Amino acid sequence: MRRRNPLFRVSQIVLVATGCLTLQGCLVGAVVGGTAAVVGGAAQATGAVVGAGFDAVTTSDEETRLKREREQRDFEREQRRCEQRQRQGKRC
Repeated sequence: MRRRNPLFRVSQIVLVATGCLTLQGCLVGAVVGGTAAVVGGAAQATGAVVGAGFDAVTTSDEETRLKREREQRDFEREQRRCEQRQRQGKRC
């Protein structure tokens, strides 16, 4: 079996890391958090930073609820406007 060039291995790692960076924020946070957990004891200080970064790219339940309520209000407002236009004989 033929040994691969070390440069080829490094390029594979760089390619995977680049792919991770293009993923959605929460997925990247999960990958970074998982990597920090693998590093071990020395990662405890770094873990706080990684955790803060993970929190920065994820959405809390409260934020999700507020966004859903805002979208619902916008939808209802547009429905009322459409009904008003229809009563005036206009198209929506």
